[in-house]
Amino acid sequence: MTVPNKAGPDMTRRGLLAALAALGLLPQAAWAEGEAGAGVGAGVGAGVGPGADAAAPATEVFGVTLGDPVPFNREALVARAKALAAADYVAPPEIAEEWRDLTYDQFREIWFDTRHALYRGTEGAVVADLFVAGLYQTHPVEVHAVEGGMARPVAFELRLFDTTDRFPKLDPAGTGFSGLRLLGEMEKPTVFQEYAVFQGATYFRAIGKGQSYGLSARGLALRTTGAEGPEEFPLFRAYWVEAATPGAEEAVVHALMDGPSASGAYTFRIRKGLPTVIEVEASVFPRIELKDVGIAPETSMFLFNDLNRIRFDDFREGVHDSDGLQIANGAGEILWRPLRNPDRVEISGFYDSGLRGFGLMQRARDPGAYLDFEAKYERRPSLWVEPLGDWGKGRVALMEIPADKEIYDNIVAFWQPEAPMPAGSEQRFGYRLYWGEEAPVDGLVAQVQATRTGERVFEDGRIFTIDYAPHPALGEDVGALEARVTTTAGEVRSVQVKPNPATGGVRVAATVLLPEGSPAELRAELWRDDVRVGEVWLYRWFGR
Repeated sequence: MTVPNKAGPDMTRRGLLAALAALGLLPQAAWAEGEAGAGVGAGVGAGVGPGADAAAPATEVFGVTLGDPVPFNREALVARAKALAAADYVAPPEIAEEWRDLTYDQFREIWFDTRHALYRGTEGAVVADLFVAGLYQTHPVEVHAVEGGMARPVAFELRLFDTTDRFPKLDPAGTGFSGLRLLGEMEKPTVFQEYAVFQGATYFRAIGKGQSYGLSARGLALRTTGAEGPEEFPLFRAYWVEAATPGAEEAVVHALMDGPSASGAYTFRIRKGLPTVIEVEASVFPRIELKDVGIAPETSMFLFNDLNRIRFDDFREGVHDSDGLQIANGAGEILWRPLRNPDRVEISGFYDSGLRGFGLMQRARDPGAYLDFEAKYERRPSLWVEPLGDWGKGRVALMEIPADKEIYDNIVAFWQPEAPMPAGSEQRFGYRLYWGEEAPVDGLVAQVQATRTGERVFEDGRIFTIDYAPHPALGEDVGALEARVTTTAGEVRSVQVKPNPATGGVRVAATVLLPEGSPAELRAELWRDDVRVGEVWLYRWFGR
């Protein structure tokens, strides 16, 4: 969904999730236990890899057809991924042309019948709906059900889906599943709501309680910056969904990744709530040396807010799924970088060792920051990445891509290791993803609430204002605070720290003379008694 080295958006990639949402393929579903229909019962399990049980005898279990059980565990999945990487890459087959050529309106006429939801009616509080492949999703994926260490493939049948009378008569053998979504009791007991989706390449996304879908994550980013050639999108070729034990709130999904440059085995342990937390365990096997590789990538949308509002003729105050990149680095700093919608593709690197976490965050939670009563951007989740173990040296990479419409995902962030991944190696890494409102890092310093900028009226230069939220670290005496503002180009003329009566916090205001046509990296720190008391504010400015 990124477009390296291109100034314009690419609808076929960055607009994919937005298009699927518009089609109704990724809604927040909800249904109450006790509705008509049967769920999948006990005795489910899966093979390891595409085609593993293609010829296995089928058994109908409460209306869903499952193949014969075979042993399954993560070690077997890792072995399968390793074997794939040792062989030449074979691209997955595409669905039939008649399914690929469905129109936007036609594809809206088919949807999953929730009466056939996987594990519905069992004692475990986890169920899964399935998606049909077609239109934008042109590669079928396997879905397996796992219970008691045994796995059984779920047979694709068109009867699992409902259609209108307008849906064309197509051969069901020409398509298959394209992904799945998890439902659970988020708000009320016995009422099942959607909270996670796995669909499209290695993309997945989740929400916390009371939130709406926004940014996405994916398994691996390959050549996203364009430094090593065109971006590559490996696929999750197969999924294994474990049955939840009675009373357990954790859902477990496994996935087999494969692509021209790498294969991999992924395990997702998902605990819904606020935040919804996904613990990821990944084993990646490069077929070739991987240099431009991204760990824990996130993809989001930023169109405008107070920083660039003047560029857009729009009734709303802001339009974005995320408004800043937050980093907790190994030096003990908390960095805040407001997002930009640039005139050209920009890549920023935040080098680190001992990274504690990073994420694309949505801090503007007041509906008045948007005034969009349909999109409700204030309900979009932030996504924080917490490494499990030491990721060594590298950088948090941020890509900002020009966009003129909110349907495009134009922001990407990921961890880029300093050392390449050698061909034939096994790369293991784990991390937690927090889909919620705030980053789970210490609150020892004041957060940046808002950033604004504009040309000075009665003097040369440009003013930047940085509003910090109220925080005990700021102390009672604003006069004891010192703001240290620097720029890599131009000159900082005036810096002030004043109380902000509208928020109860403080405002740092700096006038900066910036050169025309040259980039400048700005940095602001807030200190009291030689102790840093606010997040480190970073911003890139390009002269007009």
